[in-house]
Amino acid sequence: MERKVGTISRGVRAPIIREGDDLATIVVDSVLDAAKSENYEMRDKDVVAVTEAVLARAQGNYAKIDDIAEDVKAQLGGETIGVIFPILSRNRFAICLKGIARGAKKVVLMLSYPSDEVGNHLVDIELLDEKGVNPYSDVLTLEKYRELFGENKHTFTGVDYVEYYSSLIKEAGAEVEVIFANNPKVILDYTKNVLTCDIHTRKRTKRILKEAGAEVVIGLDDILTKSVNGSGFNENYGLLGTNKSTEETVKLFPRDCKDFVEEVQKQFKERTGKNVEVMVYGDGAFKDPVGKIWELADPVVSPAYTSGLEGTPNEVKLKYLADNDFADLKGDELKDAISDYIKNKDNDLVGEMVSQGTTPRRLTDLIGSLCDLTSGSGDKGTPIVHIQGYFDNFTN
Repeated sequence: MERKVGTISRGVRAPIIREGDDLATIVVDSVLDAAKSENYEMRDKDVVAVTEAVLARAQGNYAKIDDIAEDVKAQLGGETIGVIFPILSRNRFAICLKGIARGAKKVVLMLSYPSDEVGNHLVDIELLDEKGVNPYSDVLTLEKYRELFGENKHTFTGVDYVEYYSSLIKEAGAEVEVIFANNPKVILDYTKNVLTCDIHTRKRTKRILKEAGAEVVIGLDDILTKSVNGSGFNENYGLLGTNKSTEETVKLFPRDCKDFVEEVQKQFKERTGKNVEVMVYGDGAFKDPVGKIWELADPVVSPAYTSGLEGTPNEVKLKYLADNDFADLKGDELKDAISDYIKNKDNDLVGEMVSQGTTPRRLTDLIGSLCDLTSGSGDKGTPIVHIQGYFDNFTN
């Protein structure tokens, strides 16, 4: 019988994960329990995805903000430091900023405007035009920013991040000076020791600063790349991907993710006989049309995945075939023609008109975004996502 349903994404409930838990076994047990409860079967090429948060919890990959302070002080000297291009986030960056400020006597905080890297706005872009401000060249002091734009609270959180970040730095015992600019070289007029906090543009920013004469340049990905006082760490991403745990601790991006996904895949094969693909996922890669926020505050959507998730989709556009190649057909004749075309399609459709509009992004970015939307970030209690039929097409 022909299957009438395509891709299915299910959020799977799991126990609250604690440090030291055997997460691989918990994931397999949870998915198989869900399948039994909902009366469906595992299939080859199913995808099981696990949020990075529970993996980091199971690993105990935590650090204190005093550990951050110690690492920042050791690398940047503990005097005046430039902290540039942070995202505006209570969960993601504010907790890190507390530690950073404890590792310095003065922080020159340079904020990008009108928005941060992931789209959180400090000021409405329409106001820039109204006030005659050019964000590509104009450098604003805090006083000038307030004179032009006043107080600006975040669309969704209601937080004035300029005031909030300033207060965090002061409470940490450091002096603060706030400026607004988009050219990284501006910070060198204030200090030669710089911590660049951007995520996806960090390599370019570091290069520009080094070429312009900075003495020390590090990024968030250079802090806590090894343990400090027994803390957690991430050798690849440092503080990138960090989330607030408590007022004094952060949860870092998980480590050894490749070993984890391969262990989960192995257990599924042993217990079900099915070849299941497995990935760890964090933020999805999509943009909110109202708040203009790009979701991806993690350094990558997926830090690790099994080999079957490598690559990009190789798909044809059904409506293109229906409107062009087979415009004279209908009914079963049209269905059969399209099915035959799909079965015999080229292995690489890049540049072909028949594939236009199929969004050839990486599979892990597409599937990770689906997982992030399925599991949510609140109280759903579904840190595992089971996807079926993702690799099916019209012929299945």
